[in-house]
Order: sequence, then C-alpha cells, then structure tokens
Amino acid sequence: MKENPINQTVLPSFQSRVLYEDNHLLIINKLPSEIVQGDKTGDIPLCEVVREYIRVKYDKPGNAFLGVVHRLDRPVSGAVIFARTSKGLARLNQMLRERTIKKTYWAVVKNLPTPPDGHLIHYMVRNEQQNKSYCFDVERKNSSRAELDYRFVGKSERYFLIEVDLQTGRHHQIRAQLAQIGCPIKGDLKYGFDRSNPGGFIHLHARSVSFEHPVSKVRIHILAPPPPDPVWDFFKDVTS
Repeated sequence: MKENPINQTVLPSFQSRVLYEDNHLLIINKLPSEIVQGDKTGDIPLCEVVREYIRVKYDKPGNAFLGVVHRLDRPVSGAVIFARTSKGLARLNQMLRERTIKKTYWAVVKNLPTPPDGHLIHYMVRNEQQNKSYCFDVERKNSSRAELDYRFVGKSERYFLIEVDLQTGRHHQIRAQLAQIGCPIKGDLKYGFDRSNPGGFIHLHARSVSFEHPVSKVRIHILAPPPPDPVWDFFKDVTS
C-alpha cells in the first residue's frame, strides 16, 4: 500500500506546530505558505495534513473527522482552530456567530496609525474577480459592516507593530481596513504596500485565540509564535 505523501513530507515536523489538542479540537500554528482548505492550485491544504496527523497518531481507520472552524488567507500565519467532533464543530460555529471567540492579530505596518490606538468601522464590498475587498465610510449596496480595535505595540527603524482585535470576520478585513487608514501591511502588494516579501507572505499573524471550550467550558487562551523572520524576530524581542 502506497504511503500518503503527507507522512513523508509534513508529519515529521508537524507536532511542533500543534498549539492545543484534546478530544474535541485542535489549534494549529499555520505557516504563511499554506492554504487552510483546498483550492484551484491543487496544493495540499492544512486541513488534510491535520486529518492525516489525527489518523496516524490515533491509528484511525479511514478518514478521521475534521471540521474547519475558520480560515486564514494563504499569506497570513498563525492560530487556526479545527474541530475533531461534530459536536465541537457545531458549538464552535455557534460561538463564531455569537462573536464569543476572541481573535487577536499582529500586523507590521508601514505607517503609525492616527491615533495610535483606535476603533475602525467601515462598510466593505468584496470584488470576487479581483479577490479583493474595498472599504467605504458609509453603507452602500452589498456592503457588510466591518469593525476592529487596534493599538500600537512597538516600532523598529522602519516599521510599526499593531495589535488588532477583530469584532467581525470579513474577507481580507484587517488588510483592507488598515490600508484604508494609510497603514498597509508589510509585503501586502494587493493593499498598497510598495514591495512584496520573499515567498509572497505578508506580515499579518493570528497571534492568539481565546474562548470557552465548547464542551468542557474551561477558558482557553492560546498564543501562536510568529514564523522565523528577521522582522518578526525583532518584534518578538521587544514585546517579550
């Protein structure tokens, strides 16, 4: 029987990226090059790696159950929640709808926001052909209200680190809203930064998730280390 290629290429180092694991859920530190679910590229998605990890670790016959609770854009890194049971998936989806899962992001931006700490409200319209979202100050046809809180955390010689708490979950929300106020994310050509990063990733990282466990009701707070990178390494040092 031919071995799954995931076993050979991914699983040996995968355990180090597991941030939390129990019978009902898994939280994984996503790499910026990964897709969470399959797309037209045909690349192996993170959800399939996680499913194979469960199958091998727990010696499960056939495909193991795995529910995708939320996604991150391909060039974004950080914490992603998966459900291992249908009960866990249903309750986590309900928590997302009720906005009781707190997701905090780090963004390295070109300019310091004015004011340095604030609350943003925009009305976003998604352009499917461009795979891009646009922000407006007033509601318009087919727009969705987008809200986030941000605060200035630190600076380097050239960049600023902003912490973002999402209040809504719109397509490219953080990328578009920060660009709208003149603070494009480092490497994000699509939203106005002047050059890309090597490998195409952007300096946006899902730093933490906090929520009540869907079954045990224990409070969970998980931090995801940013990927190895000189800029992230600098900001990890100044914030530690």
